[in-house]
Amino acid sequence: MLGSAECSCGRNHFTCAVSAFGECTCIPAQWQCDGDNDCGDHSDEDGCMLPTCSPLDFHCDNGKCIRRSWVCDGDNDCEDDSDEQDCPPRECEEDEFHCQNGYCIRSLWHCDGDNDCGDNSDEQCDMRKCSDKEFRCSDGSCIAEHWYCDGDTDCKDGTDEENCPSDVMAATCSVEEFQCAYGRCILDIYHCDGDDDCGDWSDESDCSSHQPCRAAEFMCSSGMCINAGWRCDGEFDCDDQSDETNCTASMCMADQFRCVSGRCVRLSWRCDGEDDCSDGSDEEGCEKTGKGSPPDTDHIMHFSLCVRVYVRVCVCVYACAGPRSSEGNCNVDNGGCSQKCQMSRGLVQCTCHTGYRLTEGGKTCQDVDECADEGYCSQGCTNTEGGFQCWCVQGYELRPDKRSCKALGPEPVLLFANRIDIRQVLPHRSEYTLLLNNLENAIALDFHHNKELVFWSDVTLDRIMKANLNGSNVEEVVSTGLESPGGLAIDWIHDKLYWTDSGTSRIEVANLDGTHRKVLIWQSMEKPRAIALHPIEGKIYWTDWGNTPRIEYANMDGSGRRIIADTNLFWPNGLTIDYAGHRMYWVDAKHHVIERADLDGKNRKAVISQGLPHPFAITVFEDSLYWTDWHTKSINSANKFTGKNQEIIRNKLHFPMDIHTLHPQRQPAGGRNRCGTNNGGCSHLCLPSNKAYTCACPTGFRKVDQYNCALSLDKFLLFARRTDVRRISFDTEDKSDDVIPLADVRNAVALDWDAHEGHIYWTDVTTDSINRALWNGSQQEVVVDTSLESPAGLAIDWVTQKLYWTDAGTDRIEVSNADGTMRTVLIWENLDRPRDIVVDPIGGYMYWTDWGANPKIERAGMDASSRLVIISTNLTWPNGLAIDYQTQRLYWADAGMKTIEFGNFDGSDRQVLIGNQLPHPFGLTLHEDKIYWTDWQSKSIQSADKLSGLGRSTLVGNLENLMDIHMFHQHRATVQTPCSVNNGGCSHLCLLAPDSKGSSCACPTGINLQVDGKTCTPGMNSFLIFARRTDIRMVSLDIPYFADVVLAVNTSMKNTIAIGVDPREGKVYWSDSTLKKISRANINGSGHEDLISTGLVTTDGLAVDSVGRKIYWTDTGTNRIEVANLNGSMRKVLVWGNLDSPRAIALYHEMGYMYWTDWGEHAKLERAGMDGSERVVLISNNLGWPNGLAIDKASSQLLWADAHTERIEAADLNGSNRRTLVSPVQHPYGLSLLGPYIYWTDWQSRSIQRADKITGANIITIRSNLPGLMDIQAVDRERPLGFNKCGRHNGGCSHLCLPRPNGTSCVCPTGVLLKADGRSCDDMPETYLLFSNRISVRRISLDTADHTDVHVPVPELHNVISLDYDSVEGKLYYTDVSLDVIRRVNLDGSSMETVVSQGLKTTDGLAVDWVARNMYWTDTGRNTIEVARLDGSSRKILVNSSLDEPRAIAVFPSKGFLFWTDWGHIAKIERAHLDGSDRKVLINTDLGWPNGLTLDYDMRRIFWVDAHLDRIESSDLNGKLRQILVSPVSHPFALTQQDRWIYWTDWQTKSIQRVEKHTGRNKETVLANVEGLMDIIVVSPQRQTGTNHCGVNNGGCTHLCFAKTNSFVCACPDEADDRACSTSEEPPALRPLANVPKAPQTSLSSTPLCSSRSSTLVQDVSNMLLFLYKGEGLHISYVIGGALTVLAILILIAVFIIYRHKKSKFADPGISNLTYSNPSYRTSTQEVKIEAAQKPPIYNQLRYKKEGVGEGSYTREKIRIVEGVCLLSGEELYWEDLKQLKVCRGGGLHTCMRTDTVSLQASSASLDDTETEQLLQGDQSECSSLNTAPATTPQRHSAHPDTGWVPNRKPSTESEV
Repeated sequence: MLGSAECSCGRNHFTCAVSAFGECTCIPAQWQCDGDNDCGDHSDEDGCMLPTCSPLDFHCDNGKCIRRSWVCDGDNDCEDDSDEQDCPPRECEEDEFHCQNGYCIRSLWHCDGDNDCGDNSDEQCDMRKCSDKEFRCSDGSCIAEHWYCDGDTDCKDGTDEENCPSDVMAATCSVEEFQCAYGRCILDIYHCDGDDDCGDWSDESDCSSHQPCRAAEFMCSSGMCINAGWRCDGEFDCDDQSDETNCTASMCMADQFRCVSGRCVRLSWRCDGEDDCSDGSDEEGCEKTGKGSPPDTDHIMHFSLCVRVYVRVCVCVYACAGPRSSEGNCNVDNGGCSQKCQMSRGLVQCTCHTGYRLTEGGKTCQDVDECADEGYCSQGCTNTEGGFQCWCVQGYELRPDKRSCKALGPEPVLLFANRIDIRQVLPHRSEYTLLLNNLENAIALDFHHNKELVFWSDVTLDRIMKANLNGSNVEEVVSTGLESPGGLAIDWIHDKLYWTDSGTSRIEVANLDGTHRKVLIWQSMEKPRAIALHPIEGKIYWTDWGNTPRIEYANMDGSGRRIIADTNLFWPNGLTIDYAGHRMYWVDAKHHVIERADLDGKNRKAVISQGLPHPFAITVFEDSLYWTDWHTKSINSANKFTGKNQEIIRNKLHFPMDIHTLHPQRQPAGGRNRCGTNNGGCSHLCLPSNKAYTCACPTGFRKVDQYNCALSLDKFLLFARRTDVRRISFDTEDKSDDVIPLADVRNAVALDWDAHEGHIYWTDVTTDSINRALWNGSQQEVVVDTSLESPAGLAIDWVTQKLYWTDAGTDRIEVSNADGTMRTVLIWENLDRPRDIVVDPIGGYMYWTDWGANPKIERAGMDASSRLVIISTNLTWPNGLAIDYQTQRLYWADAGMKTIEFGNFDGSDRQVLIGNQLPHPFGLTLHEDKIYWTDWQSKSIQSADKLSGLGRSTLVGNLENLMDIHMFHQHRATVQTPCSVNNGGCSHLCLLAPDSKGSSCACPTGINLQVDGKTCTPGMNSFLIFARRTDIRMVSLDIPYFADVVLAVNTSMKNTIAIGVDPREGKVYWSDSTLKKISRANINGSGHEDLISTGLVTTDGLAVDSVGRKIYWTDTGTNRIEVANLNGSMRKVLVWGNLDSPRAIALYHEMGYMYWTDWGEHAKLERAGMDGSERVVLISNNLGWPNGLAIDKASSQLLWADAHTERIEAADLNGSNRRTLVSPVQHPYGLSLLGPYIYWTDWQSRSIQRADKITGANIITIRSNLPGLMDIQAVDRERPLGFNKCGRHNGGCSHLCLPRPNGTSCVCPTGVLLKADGRSCDDMPETYLLFSNRISVRRISLDTADHTDVHVPVPELHNVISLDYDSVEGKLYYTDVSLDVIRRVNLDGSSMETVVSQGLKTTDGLAVDWVARNMYWTDTGRNTIEVARLDGSSRKILVNSSLDEPRAIAVFPSKGFLFWTDWGHIAKIERAHLDGSDRKVLINTDLGWPNGLTLDYDMRRIFWVDAHLDRIESSDLNGKLRQILVSPVSHPFALTQQDRWIYWTDWQTKSIQRVEKHTGRNKETVLANVEGLMDIIVVSPQRQTGTNHCGVNNGGCTHLCFAKTNSFVCACPDEADDRACSTSEEPPALRPLANVPKAPQTSLSSTPLCSSRSSTLVQDVSNMLLFLYKGEGLHISYVIGGALTVLAILILIAVFIIYRHKKSKFADPGISNLTYSNPSYRTSTQEVKIEAAQKPPIYNQLRYKKEGVGEGSYTREKIRIVEGVCLLSGEELYWEDLKQLKVCRGGGLHTCMRTDTVSLQASSASLDDTETEQLLQGDQSECSSLNTAPATTPQRHSAHPDTGWVPNRKPSTESEV
C-alpha cells in the first residue's frame, strides 16, 4: 500500500500511522494497547486505556502496577515518582526529621552533610554544634576528640590531621614502648620482631638484628617480608620498592607472561583483547582471529541501536544482521512472519514480541532465555515463554524494578577492622562510628547477629577476642597456641567459632567461648588466610596463600575436603559467600583481581581486574561487593555482577583489614540446626557436615564411641616452648600439638610430670619460679618462687612425692615436697651451672649435668650421699638427660658435641646413639622403644629407635624455642620404700638413698637435724632476717652455707621496709609502707596478724623491746615516733616535734634509752628516754642519709650506716669517739650486729654483707642478687634477755609502763591525760574532735598538745560524709553516701547498726537532738529535710519546698531551733523551729557555697564556711551582726567550735585548721596531709547540755516531740507504724538540768530561763497544784507539802540555771553535698579534686560595698566590724543603739559582756538591777565578742536606748547579780 495517503490493513489487524516516508505498517489487532511499542511510533498505544491493576495494587501514571503499601513510603517505586505525588504530610516520629517534601528521616541525619531527604532540606542548616568531646572538621562534621592529631585521617577533608604539633605524640610513649612513624605507641618488644605491628612497617625499619624472613620469602630493605616469587616481577610489593631493584633477568614464573615493562601477568591474559600490561605488550603480535575477537561481533557491535535493552530483550529494527526483509505483503499470510509483520519500503519485515528474538531465517521467533544473562535478576530467575520472572530468597523482597532484591531488616552496616580499632560505616551515607578502640593489631573479624557479639583476632597479642556489638564486655576467647590468626568465621546456626592460623598452618574450631577447641584441618596446609562458612550447607571455605596457593572447601567437621581453585592464584586474601546468590567471591592481592565462582568452584570469572592495588578483604550485600585495600587505605564498592559502578565508601583509613556486612541477612536464619537442642547427643563438639553432623573431640582426645569423648589423655608428649607448654596426644592419629592453657608463662625451660595426681611441673627462668598445674591447665599454682635465679632442671620423685631441681644461678641442687613445702638445699658445693636433672627412685640415685668450665655428668644418692662424677670427658654442653629403666641406661644430649649418647648408670659402656644431623639438641626423653628430643636449630621434635638410633622421623616442625620434653603416661613403676611407712620416721623430709641406706631424714633449709638423725630442731636459733619489700627472708647462721628462706606468711606484702624480732615468743614484726600496716607472725610463718592498720604513712623504722614487751616505730610520713604493746594496743605518740624524716630506731632497755636517725634537711642522730623524755641530739654533723642503726651493748657503742657518705661509722653511746668502720660501702640501708660481726644490706650491690664489728675488716658477701633489700636484724634466740624494769605489776601503771634512764614512767595512750596519781589513765579523752575522711573516722584529743589523730574502729566505711554524736548514749551517727544509709556505732567500733537504709539519695547533713532523741538530716538528692527518732523510727519529712541543695544542718534544742544551709541557685542560710514551722531565711546575700555550719551555744551565734567565697563567717541566731571571721581560706568544708576556737576541714590544704573565734587570729594547723577530709565535730561534756519540753517522757508524745521556743508539738511519722499516734500535748515536768547525762562537769549557765518560758513553767506548776487540790482523798497537808516541794524544786532550778557554766551547748558540723560546681565527693578514690570554679557574675553584685564614711557615721551598709557587742535593742531601733556605742581601738567596739562574767563598761552610769535582769534574758539578748556585719536582734526592745557605760566599773560576778 505504498504511496496511498491512508493505509488499510486486513481484518484482525491494526493499521499503524503512516510514516514520514509514506510507509504503512500492519500489526495484529491484539497487539494494540498491550503496552508494547509495536508500531515503532507508539501509535498502537496512543489513546489506550491503561491496564487495570488488581485491587491490592497501585496504578502508576506510566501504567506500572506496584503494591499499594509502597505508595507514599518515600521510595520512587513507579520510577516516574507518581506513587509519591500528592502524599499527605507524614507525621514523623519524635526521633525523626521532617523533610520539606514530606519524607521523614532520622534526626541524627539532619545536618550530617548527606542529602537524605532528597530535596536537600535536611542540609539547609547552620553547622551543627559539636559536643565538648568532639572535634569539628572544616566541612562541619564532628568526630571524636581523641581522633584529632592521632595520625589517622578521620575527617573526610583531612582537617583533623592538619596543623598538628610535631611533638603531639612524642611524649605519649613510655619507656617500654616504641613509637611508630605516625605517632602510635606499641610495646617495645614488638620492635624489630618481623611483624608489621605499626601498620606502616616503621617498627621494622632500621633493624640491624632483624629476624630473617622464612625460606620462601624475600626481605625488603624496610624489614617487610614478601613472597619470594614477587621479587623482580615488575610490581612494587615492598613498601620501599626494594623488591624491584638490582633486577637483571626475568623472574616471571612458568604460567606468567613478562611485559616489556618487566611486569608479570597471567599467561592466559595474553592476546585476550585487554591491555593488562598497561603498555600493550601483552596484545602485540596477536592473530586477529584469535582470542581477541569474540564471536558474533557484528551482532554485538550494533547492540547500542537495539531498543528496550533494559526491560526485556532486543527487538532488532534495521540494525540487526542477517536476512530480515523479503518481498511480500503482511496482509497475505502475515507476510510469512510467525509473530509481527510490518511493511518497510515495500518489503515485509518480520519482528518479534518482547521476550522473543528472530531466528536466522528471519521469519520465525524463538524465546529468549533472559535467565541465561548473568545479573539479569539479583537472585532467582525463572524463564517463561516470551518472558521471565525474578524472585528473591527468604529474607529479601523484589524491588519495584522487578529484577533486584532488597534485604528485609535494618540498614546494613559495614564492620571493619582497622588494626588499632574496629569501626562501622554506613555504606550509603559513609556515616562513620567507632566500635572498639585501643586495640593492638586487629586483623580478622566476624559477628554473631543474634547474640549481638563481634569477634576479632589480634596478631600482635595472638589472641581471639569478643565483645558486645555496642563495644562493651571485651573478653578473651582464645589466648594460647595462636601465632598468626588471620582468618575468622562464625557459625551462627551451631554457635561455633572457626579460625585459620598461617603460623601454625591449621584451621581450628571451638565453641563461642573458646572451650572444646579442636584442630580441624592440619594436613597439607601452608598459609591458610581467609575463611568463610556456609552453615546452611555445612561447608567451610578457605584460602591458602602458601607456595601452592589455592582455595579449598570441606564439610564443617573437616571431612570431604576438596580443592576448588588452584590455578592463577597468588595471594588469595579475602573470601566471602553470597548466600542468596550461591556464589563465592575472593580477592587476589597479587593479581589485583576480584573473582567469583559457584560454590563448587565452577563458572569462575573475574569480576574486577583493574584498579585494585592491594585488595585484602571482601564482603557482599545485595547486589554490591565491598572490599578493603591496603594501598589506598580505603573501603570500596562495586556491582557484584559487572564490577561496574565502583565507589569509594571511605578512604584515608589507618589500615583497613577484614570487613563484613553487619545485617541479619548475612547470617540467614533459614538453616536447620543439625545438632538440635541437645548438642546432637555429643559429649563435646557437635559439628555439622554435608547432610548430618559429627560428634568431635577436643584436640588430642579420643572418641570412646560415636557420641562421647574420653575425659582424659592416656599418653601425650609434653614439651616446653618458652612462652607456652604444649602436648601432643598419642591417643589420636593427628599428632597435633595443643597448647595447655596456662597463664603467665614467660620462659618455660624444664618440665616433669606426675601421673598420680595428674600434675605437670615446669620452671620459668624469667619469673624464677617452679610451677605446676593439672594436665589440662587447671588449678595452676606457683610451687616455689623464692631464692631461685635460673632453675634449669626439674625432676619428680613420683614415689615419695618430692620435687628436685637444679639452679644454675645459685649453683645449687634443692629438694622439697611436691607442693614446695619443706624445701632444703641438697648440694651447694662444687657446682658450676648445673643443667638437667633426673631421678631414679627405684635405685635411689639422682643424675645431673653440669656445663660450667669443666662440663660433667654426676650422680649422687637422692639424699645427696655418695656423690660421684660418672662422665667428665668429651662433653661440651650436656643438656638433656633421660633414664631407660628397661635397659638400665642413662641417655644424654650434648649440644656442643651435637650427639645423643648413652651409658650405664655408673658411666661405663659409653656409646654414641646419634652423631649426625643434630644441630642443637636440648630436651630428651624415652618411652617404650623410642627416644624423643627437641632441637633448637632445626626447630623440631624428632624421634628414633632408642637402641639403634635408626628410624628417625620428625614429629612436628617449624616450632621456635623448643625446650624440655617428657612423655606423660599412666604406667610409671611403683616401688615400696622406707619412706612409705610413717615417713621413714622423719619429722620433716624423708629422702630416698641408694640401697645401702634406703633413706635418710632431712630438715628444711637453715634447720639442723638432731642427734637422733630423725628429728629437726624447732627452728633456727641464730639467723639473719631481712625485708625484701615483697617478702621477708631468713638466712640461718646455724649451718655451713648461707641460703635464704622465705618467711612463709599467708599474706601478701607490697613494700615491707622495717623489721623486728621478739626472740622470746619467736615472732617477727614488720611494717609495710604501701599497705600502711604493722604486722607480725611466728618465725615459721604461722599466726599472721595485723597489729596496727590505721594512722601509718611510711613506717621506716621499727624496734621490738623484747624485754619490756613493747614495739616502737618511726613514721617518716607523720614525723612521729610511737610505741604500743606488742599486740598493738595502748598506742602512744612519744615524739612528734622537730622531726624531719625519722628512720632507723634502736632500743637499749636496760639503760632506758632509745636512739633514732633523722635524715631530713638537717640529718642527725638523736637519743631520748624510752618514754620520750630527756631528748638530746648526739650527732648532727657530717651525716647524709643515716639509714641503719644498731647498738653494740657489749662494747657500749653505737653503729650506723650512711648511704650518702658511703660509710659505716661507730661512736660511744653518748655520741663521742666517732670513727669510721667500713668505707666505702655503696648504698647501705639496714644494719645489725650479732657476736663479732656486723651485717648490712646494700641497695646498689643487692647483697647482704658481713664485716668484723671492731675493725670493719674481713668483708664477705652473705647473699647476692637480692633486689629490694631493706631492713635486716641479726637474732640469737639462745641469748638471754635482760631485766624488765616494768616487770613487776607493770610498774604500777594502769596502761603503759615505759623505761627511762633513771626508772620508769607511766604513760597513757595517745590523747589521754595521766591522772594526778601519776599512774592511772582514763580510757578516752574528755574533749576531742571527731572527723571523717570518706573511709575512716578519726579522733584528735584536745586534752593533750600533740593533736595526734587516732582512728575510731568503725567497720564497713565506704564514703562517710556527715557526723554527729549523742553524748547520752555515747554513740556516733554518720551518713555513708556510697551505701545511702545512716548508721550509728559505739566509739569502740561495737554495736554498729543501720538506722535509716531506705529512701536516701545524698545525705549531706546530719544533726542529733540529744534532748528529744531525734535526728535530722538533709538530702540533697531529694531536696528534703527529714527527721526520725534516733533508732530510725517515726520518720517524717519536715521541709520539702523551696529547697534547692540543702547541705549542712544544726539544732539548738533548748531554743527549739533548726538551722541549715542551702547552696542551690540562690544560696541561703535558713532557720525554723524543730518541727519545720516558722521557717525564715536568715542570710541570702553574699553567699557562694555555704558548706559547713555550726552553733556556738554560749555566744548564741552561727558560724559557717563558704567554699566559693573562701571564708568563714558568723552571725547571731537571727542572721544579724554578720561578720567575716577568716578570709581567705582555701576550700573549707565543715567546721565546729570548742572553747575559744573554731576548727574546720580544708580540702585543698588537706588539713584541719583552727583560729580564735573572737578575732580570727592565731591560725594553726591541727592536722596536715589527710586526703578526703569531710565533716568535723567536737565531743565535750560542755557541748550537749540544756533541756526542753521534750526532755522528759518525750513530752508525752507517742512518736515525735518537737520543742519550740516556749512550747512543743507532737507529730506523727509520714508512714504509720503499729502504734497509734497522737498529737495531743500532755505537759511534762521539765527534766532537771543536773540530770542531763554525759555532763557531770557542767557548771551553772550564764543563760537564764527566758521570761516567757518562766511564765509557762509557773502556769504548768499552777495547773499541777490545782489538780492536786481537786484530787479526792487527799489531805490538805499533802497538798500544801506538795506545793512547797514544787516551789523548792523551782528555786533550786533557778539557782542552777544562774550558776550554769558557760560551756553548755552542742554544735553540728557543716556537712556538704558536692555536686553542682563544687567538687563531688561521690568518687571512688580518696583524693578530693578541687575545681577552680569561677566566681559567678552575681558575686560582685552581692558583695557589701565599702564606702568611705566619717568616724561615728554608721549605716546598715557601712558598718563592717563590731567587736564585742551585747545588743539590748529590737530590730527597729537596733541601729539607734549601735550609734551610741563608743568606738574602740581599731575602729571596733569594746566587749560589753562575757558569758562567765558581766563586764559592763559605759561612759556615764552603770546598769541598775532591772537593766541587768533584762541583760540576762537569754532569749532577748545576743552577746558576742566578735567582729560583726549588719544583722538584727529579736523583737523585744529595751526601755533604755541611751544606756551609758561605766568605764571603771569592776566586773561583777554572776553570783553578785
